[in-house]
Amino acid sequence: MTLANENKGFLPRPPIVAVMGHVDHGKTSLLDYIRKTNKAEREAGGITQSIGAYEIDVPHANQPKSASRKITFIDTPGHEAFSKMRARGATVADFAILVVAADESIKPQTRESIKILKDTSTPYVVAITKIDRNNADIERVKNDLMSEEVLLEGAGGNVSWQGVSVKTGEGVKELLETILLLSEVEALQYNPLAAARGFVLESHKDSRRGVVASVIIREGVLKEGDKIATYSASGQARFLENFLGKRAKSLAPSSPASIVGFETIPKAGEEFWVGEAEAGARADTSAKSHEEKETGRLKVVLKAEMSGSLEALKQLIEPMAQIVEMSVGDITAADVTHAVNTGSVIIAFGVKGDKATESLAQIRKVKIFSSDIIYELLKEVEAYIKHETSFQPVGELEVLKVFDNKAGKQMAGGKVVKGMARNGAKIEIVRGGEKVGMGTIANLQSKKNNAAEVIAGNECGMLIEADAKIMVGDTIKYF
Repeated sequence: MTLANENKGFLPRPPIVAVMGHVDHGKTSLLDYIRKTNKAEREAGGITQSIGAYEIDVPHANQPKSASRKITFIDTPGHEAFSKMRARGATVADFAILVVAADESIKPQTRESIKILKDTSTPYVVAITKIDRNNADIERVKNDLMSEEVLLEGAGGNVSWQGVSVKTGEGVKELLETILLLSEVEALQYNPLAAARGFVLESHKDSRRGVVASVIIREGVLKEGDKIATYSASGQARFLENFLGKRAKSLAPSSPASIVGFETIPKAGEEFWVGEAEAGARADTSAKSHEEKETGRLKVVLKAEMSGSLEALKQLIEPMAQIVEMSVGDITAADVTHAVNTGSVIIAFGVKGDKATESLAQIRKVKIFSSDIIYELLKEVEAYIKHETSFQPVGELEVLKVFDNKAGKQMAGGKVVKGMARNGAKIEIVRGGEKVGMGTIANLQSKKNNAAEVIAGNECGMLIEADAKIMVGDTIKYF
């Protein structure tokens, strides 16, 4: 390995490191230990659902603290729901730490993280965590990694690895030194005279301050007052905060920061930049899903606290439902009204509505699913969809003639105006827009012959078993 050539006038910058791996393998605990805090929660309960960026100082062994070296860490969520966020973290990062627990070895998100690292060509080191546990098996982990084509040092490869324990601190210092060595080899630099640019990690709208975007700076120096833009939003940096929440007049590359000043909410994962490029930056890349021309799918309005979480929720819900609207923030009366107008339910991750909004939803009969744990929310929604889709109409018929309208078995004829009529189908009898009864098609005929189904545009006769009398002009919905 050789040092990269230095560019004249360029300055060194700290490495940006993504911490990746399977849920509960100790990513957040490792970061908390490094930051000398004790605030980590088990990911199974207090799941880390937004990318968090932290800057740390690593002192030289025999030099004063002023000579410390900085590393910026990006904590990527470990649950399978957040694969896009993990991929975004790896793209932003210079290096990565792949965390693998010594007592569990390779898991699904471990494999996915390995794939992301390979696809993005991100250099990485392996941290084998929980080595203090009685059932820790480092050799098994190393062998399993080799089987995933992670070629470790000492076994014919060049991927560094280090066993660590956040309980005893064993191996943590060595892990950090390995990262800093990689940084020295790559000779990471930035141009202090260049216009600032970087990546949006998260964004949300604060009721008091307006739009707040969490970013990582990759080039140039970001200053208060700078014009800022992404492809979906623009504005001016009214004020900056470092990762500790302290106001800063300017911030250099590799710094995690919060920007207040975007006019609208930028998308998580977008590149941002500063300067005249802002004039042509805006492009209509609205996050709203286009209207799908299909029947039988549940329509949903999505809400989430942060844009990255909204993206993850969209990724999971889109295969199973039609998304008609999605936005960041609490559930509002406008969301309820939109749900009414589109016949949708509301799915909210990490946000709720106030009492007035909840009352409006009850009055307008809008169902709201809300949870702070995404996999609990998904289970509830999946159960609802499974139940509801069995009652999605497959066709409608307009009743043109009634031969016998006594309650019980009734004979009627009509024209299928939408979808199809099916023999044996469950039905709803609708009159004046209101459901007046339910029943079953006991027999279906077309042109005096028994039929399994009759498609739209054709007439048919029916023997119906129902709990209400059928009248000319009624609509029969088939399920």
